[in-house]
Amino acid sequence: MTNVKRAMLVSVAMALVACSAVDGAPPVQAQRQPAPAQAAPPAAPAMPATSALAENYVSEKKVPGIVLAIGAGDMPTSFISRGRIAVAADAAATNADTLWRVYSMTKPITGMAAMMLIEDGKLKLDQPISDFFPGFKTMTVLTDPANSLASRPATTPITVRQLLTHTAGLGYSISTKGPLLKEYERLGLVPFAANRQLEAAVKPLRPTSLREFAERTATLPLIAEPGTVWSYSMSLDVLGAVIEAASGVPFDRFVATRIFQPLGMNSSYFTVPASQVGRLADNYIWAGDNLIPGDPATASVFLDQPSFAYGGAGLVMSARDYDRFLHMLQNYGELDGKRLMRRETAMLAMSNLLPKGVTYKGGGGEANGYGAGGVVTLADTPGGGPAAGTYGWSGAAGTHGWVDPKNGVRGTVMVNYFPSERWPLRTDAVRAVYTDLAASRARP
Repeated sequence: MTNVKRAMLVSVAMALVACSAVDGAPPVQAQRQPAPAQAAPPAAPAMPATSALAENYVSEKKVPGIVLAIGAGDMPTSFISRGRIAVAADAAATNADTLWRVYSMTKPITGMAAMMLIEDGKLKLDQPISDFFPGFKTMTVLTDPANSLASRPATTPITVRQLLTHTAGLGYSISTKGPLLKEYERLGLVPFAANRQLEAAVKPLRPTSLREFAERTATLPLIAEPGTVWSYSMSLDVLGAVIEAASGVPFDRFVATRIFQPLGMNSSYFTVPASQVGRLADNYIWAGDNLIPGDPATASVFLDQPSFAYGGAGLVMSARDYDRFLHMLQNYGELDGKRLMRRETAMLAMSNLLPKGVTYKGGGGEANGYGAGGVVTLADTPGGGPAAGTYGWSGAAGTHGWVDPKNGVRGTVMVNYFPSERWPLRTDAVRAVYTDLAASRARP
């Protein structure tokens, strides 16, 4: 029985007692048969291994604070919070509503927004993006990327599928090298904010709209023929421009009205309101064995309006909100009676959408698929763990999120530090979660 229903029953019972006293009737409870026993609401599963992991990461000073949100089926989400939002002793404790920079965990949200437009008939999965931005009709491909911008004409067009799966042949300012990187920097094709100091140098060069961002991108050569290789890229930022053009609605507003609002995700921001800065975690940088401030909350670049909404790395969110998003995906497009997309659309979005012959190699060298803005596991994890069909992605500041529809499991890990590879947190967290859930399910 929910708290609301219980409160309603108590109110009704009190009203009946009051009426009987006024009328001089026998007390209502003397005439009432014993109420049938009500089943207790389901409890969140015990998570001792996951709790220990969070405790250890904080006590060993690997992180100032951490929040994990773990869901199993439709049981209540387990929120595990340890530490504080900053290293200061008087900093607020972390909780389910602490705000974190999720960076590339924005990409699955952008991917699902595009899938909604495909369901609406306003986009097609294999539609050339030159239908929206004609500059992409005549793309070229680098022939000597390490040394020059020399290029040849591309033989295939860039499609929506390729933007979703990082197979469009685009680069990224965080990974591209050589002359093309210099062109990205010259044209301000840097859809990423780290702190106000770096932003002061980048923002004057960056386009001020998604349309201009896409149009500038179309003037530069590609690093590979579209549809032939997986290469991490700014393709989800270009996809944000396509979403905006196809829907006729600003990208950030489309995401808010089609995803955030229906799911009650009230703590998801491209710009953090000043009134909410008290729950924004500091972001740190590991320099050797020293943890130094990288983007303090009170002076965070995320308090400022971005040049445009970055579909690849722009969001600040709470663990509670990201769990809502993943829960919707776990249920194949629906949550709390609100359907955001058809079951078939959600299943397609979380399936392997890579062009034929292309694979994505995970951190361990394993072959994976790639869906709408996130990796897709192609095989069950030996010995237990994420099953085939698990979908998710990580963020540059250590965050991680995944949904395992086959096992009915979802997980969100929130921390904020660079580089994310400093600790094996993602691996540790996934292992701990499945250890706990296996133990929980084994109990009578």
